[in-house]
Amino acid sequence: MSFHRQVKGPSEDGAEGSAELLPRYLDSLSLVERLHRLLLDVIKDEFERLGILDINAVQALLLFNVGDNEVTAGELKSRGYYQGSNVSYNLKKLVENGYMHHARCEIDRRSVRVRLTPKGQEVRDVVADLFARHAEGMEGKGIVGLEELDRINNSLKRMERYWTDQIRYIY
Repeated sequence: MSFHRQVKGPSEDGAEGSAELLPRYLDSLSLVERLHRLLLDVIKDEFERLGILDINAVQALLLFNVGDNEVTAGELKSRGYYQGSNVSYNLKKLVENGYMHHARCEIDRRSVRVRLTPKGQEVRDVVADLFARHAEGMEGKGIVGLEELDRINNSLKRMERYWTDQIRYIY
């Protein structure tokens, strides 16, 4: 999706500064979206190279994010381990393919707790190794360093808080 086609120019209330900010903001939105899609492609390519074909990139990233934790399906989203809308489908597939174990919660029988199986831990390790190689490669080639990543992350966290406030109608 290209956000640039939707630019309308400065607002009528005289917000001239936003006229310069808007194109940069739209560039950032496009970059965030493209980076997420590229991340999934990079993970998919790694798994194809290794011959792991019964799991997709979204599922592999979910396993990486869960790590050694045992969580409920609801916690996957609230803790930020999963960003998609079809969490039940992906959980079902991960359980069917032996990557995750699920069991009814002892306290609340309606709730299901999930954790990685040894097979799921292997996938988590593949993704962790991939990310470690990338971090080392980007630093080694001077693409991005520690301080720059800190600045990027701080800016993205501030944007995340702003968007979260918008959802909660806090202006």
